Amino acid sequence: MKDIRNYSLLKHNTFGIDASCKRFLEYASVNEAKKLVLQLTDDDSPILIIGEGSNLLLQGDYPGTVIHSAVRGIEVKPVENGYLLRCGSGEIFDDVVAYAVSHGYYGMENLSLIPGEVGASAVQNIGAYGAEAKDFIEEIEAVEIATGREVRFANSACEYSYRQSKFKHEWKEKFLITAVTYRLSNVFTPRLDYGNIRTKLAEKKIMQPTAEELRRTIIEIRQEKLPDPKVMGNAGSFFMNPIVDEEKYKQLRMQYPQIPSYQVTEHTYKIPAGWMIEQCGWKGKALGKAGVHDKQALVLVNRGGASGKDIITLCHTIQHDVEERFGIEINPEVNIR
Repeated sequence: MKDIRNYSLLKHNTFGIDASCKRFLEYASVNEAKKLVLQLTDDDSPILIIGEGSNLLLQGDYPGTVIHSAVRGIEVKPVENGYLLRCGSGEIFDDVVAYAVSHGYYGMENLSLIPGEVGASAVQNIGAYGAEAKDFIEEIEAVEIATGREVRFANSACEYSYRQSKFKHEWKEKFLITAVTYRLSNVFTPRLDYGNIRTKLAEKKIMQPTAEELRRTIIEIRQEKLPDPKVMGNAGSFFMNPIVDEEKYKQLRMQYPQIPSYQVTEHTYKIPAGWMIEQCGWKGKALGKAGVHDKQALVLVNRGGASGKDIITLCHTIQHDVEERFGIEINPEVNIR
């Protein structure tokens, strides 16, 4: 178990914010997680549990203790019509997707190249191109911080919805996730009707993709739209796509006939936040050292030397402009601490 004081978090946040924490703890097993929670005192508050830091914006030095999982390993169990993959919470999520596809465990292809770790996938309910982590999560194993006891949560207990779970609300900073089990299929059923997947496949003259071909295509699409955080600091999609009711949707269609949308339920619609940000003229623009990516307006970037407060100022300015023009409040997907 790692236990380091005055620890730099620069390599633990993809925005590239140079900040530190009072104490950094890292566990590599269930036993280490149980020992770790017994060592915590009031001096460790406030606690922040992180994954790869790909969905994190630090406003400055963190005044408390940061905890990270280094639990690794993938175990496979055949079940009816598929497989259960039990993965350590510190595994890189895309490595799990790559492993699954290469071994014929299907379903998560559309989640390819989403940054972050396995534990965070269960907290954030990560998603892309018509798929979400909740579609595959079978069970979550964790250690309760208050008691040190091992607990298990079924998918249904987590109250998953769009980019939401109980781990972001009632259970926030209350559990150290040690493993996540995903249920995958032994039959490949491609999901192609979201975004420009079919267009990209057609360009490659692929009509019926294999799982490997679909994964490579998703990766290419993401790489074309999203900057490499090693080159330009970012946390991927900064804002959640807002969901509006039918009345608001009809109003928007009257004002903006070209507005893209995705029907969520019979009476609700998802509006792409990136499109609205682009309509407000922010795509490719900057506010000091913080900016909006020139290929995807949903992505805020550190253009070099930006502080967390610089990114937050840009966030608030964009929120104001979108609400003023469209009457819609857009909220960050990123965890701001």
